[in-house]
Amino acid sequence: MKRIYLILIAAVAITFTSCSDRDMDTVKPDTGQGAPIINLPEGASQGKIMVKFKPEAASFLDAAVTRSIGGAMTRSGISDMDVILQRIGTHKLERIFPIDNRTEERTRKAGLNLWYVIHFDEDTNLEQVAKDLSQVADVAKVQFSHIIQRSYDPNVRATVLTKQAMSHVMRNTRAINVTPDDTYFNLQWGCKNDGSILQNEDKNDKGDKVVPAVTGVDVNCGEAWKLCTGDPSIIVAVLDEGVMYDHPDLKGNMWVNEAETFASKEDADGNGYAGDRYGYNFTDDKGYISYDDPNDTGHGTHVAGIISAVRNNGEGISGIAGGDKASNIGGVKIMSCQVFSGSKGCDLYQEAKAVKYAADNGAVILQCSWGYNSGLANPISGYSPGYTSDKAWVDSAPLEKEAFDYFIHNAGSPNDVIDGGIIVFASGNEYAAMAGYPGAYPDYISVAAVAADGTPSSYSNYAHGVSICAPGGDSDYHQSPKGKIYSTIPSSASEDGGNYGYMEGTSQACPHVSGVAALGLSYAAKLHRHFRADEFRKMILESAKPVEPYFTEMKVYWYTNASFGQIAAGQMESAAYTGNMGTGLIDAYQLLKAVEGRGVEMTVPNMYVSVGGTSKINYSRYFKNGENMTFSCKVDDSSIAVFLTAEDNITFTLKGLKVGSTKATVTATDGTKQDFFITVRKNDSWL
Repeated sequence: MKRIYLILIAAVAITFTSCSDRDMDTVKPDTGQGAPIINLPEGASQGKIMVKFKPEAASFLDAAVTRSIGGAMTRSGISDMDVILQRIGTHKLERIFPIDNRTEERTRKAGLNLWYVIHFDEDTNLEQVAKDLSQVADVAKVQFSHIIQRSYDPNVRATVLTKQAMSHVMRNTRAINVTPDDTYFNLQWGCKNDGSILQNEDKNDKGDKVVPAVTGVDVNCGEAWKLCTGDPSIIVAVLDEGVMYDHPDLKGNMWVNEAETFASKEDADGNGYAGDRYGYNFTDDKGYISYDDPNDTGHGTHVAGIISAVRNNGEGISGIAGGDKASNIGGVKIMSCQVFSGSKGCDLYQEAKAVKYAADNGAVILQCSWGYNSGLANPISGYSPGYTSDKAWVDSAPLEKEAFDYFIHNAGSPNDVIDGGIIVFASGNEYAAMAGYPGAYPDYISVAAVAADGTPSSYSNYAHGVSICAPGGDSDYHQSPKGKIYSTIPSSASEDGGNYGYMEGTSQACPHVSGVAALGLSYAAKLHRHFRADEFRKMILESAKPVEPYFTEMKVYWYTNASFGQIAAGQMESAAYTGNMGTGLIDAYQLLKAVEGRGVEMTVPNMYVSVGGTSKINYSRYFKNGENMTFSCKVDDSSIAVFLTAEDNITFTLKGLKVGSTKATVTATDGTKQDFFITVRKNDSWL
């Protein structure tokens, strides 16, 4: 959908006459008289404030957490800090990122254990609290929190075709000669565009001629699917509205935390989040993923379908990396990290938690169809300009930046398909010559949108900060809803209760890139190849085809206002966009071919387990042609560790017996052997 992004009111509280870096600088300079106070208090969440402590305070904080187990933590163990906490009537001092023993070591290495949020009475003077906290010697930063907001009208729903209109569309759209038998695949021009979705003689419901589609303006799924259709070991975290986890075209490809009961109040697996079976609702801080609030638009479900709707299942649509149901090949898994619920958004620190949660629970791609307004957004059009430089965003959003850094460096595994994570953002929909942040930051992929004829979508941000482009739709230009992107939606988001509909925006272009990236990693898993995250990100950007040949003349579109309809004609000069749509239109087939010749062979990893603890490993992932072989394992010193069970002689369960280290060997049925080491540690908790 157009214009789904976060607004931090303080971050965009600037004058309309200027958008310089200085205007966006909301960080109080450190004058040597206290910790910097980040962001402005206007519009900040009342009754809460974030602080980052200095490393030397960690032992005091750990002791305070230990004392508070079973109850709310209200004191820090730091005397001058506790004086302030008592004075403001603190209800709770809460570590932002919950303790998870599996990942606590790297959490501390990243310094994320030092971030806390303080909860107190809402009528307390927030600005004075910030000033007082900034004077505490052990405090490194003080940051106001804000509620992240949608900037689009939540009453605008997906475009759903009537049965008569759908029948007409299906009748007049040619069958595409590729494998999927999904009912509406012919409507997915973003996956495979043969030009028939919008033809020269087509007219819209007003009798106006539409702008035709152009063959080949797609992400080239037809060729890519001949090599790979997906792999369930690859997990994509969707930070958005809640994903409809029981949608008939999505439930087969939802990530499932088997240890948890959906929406339970018990944290069964000890990761710090209760009831997180399909992900977590960070807006309401519970495991119940919601998608049917009257103010939900279905956006998260629409995005998820583009990436991994179950493919070739005889119904609905085909996700780019949705597998092949007919051949019993699973698709990539969707993890729902809900940051919008109904008319609400979550607090900034909850957004950061969602990012870290994704990394700690197996996601390797972060799908983010949101962001701040472009720094070059036009105030006359109703936009408040956002950040205009990397430094402005980094200085004003330290917690957010640290969480993204954590994902980039800690998602994946050194012994699996990818070491690190890939973050994909929508570039924004403000018609501006600059992508919005965080996506514009060089470490992430920022996606612009193109129409079904290859021209830049009229609303799409472009130029500075844009990494690549993908199908996003442009109904204002094509003069037809068929120029939008067709995908899954919850029935509650549809007037007629249907499960599919059209949306458009860089929000839809973004998951096309996430889906292609997931398909590329799926192919890497199939070939037993390993990549570094920075290497794979570069491959994604290099696997693109030029878009300039599609845009050689002036483009005219009709600007549409949600309240008044079509109100003005807009013009786009091709020269302004030449070389400004990133590296080009992403191409799934080219990415998969690049995977064939890059990376390194995966090898059996060393294993770590606690005394009395167990760990599972599937050895087929680490041998060429491993999916067609079985294995045997031998541990040199069976007093240290033993393999308890072997499921079909492929997946083995290791148990630690005593502290120590021993060599082990795994042998495949073709005689290939690999040695690795097992280390058994004490079963220590961090607290």
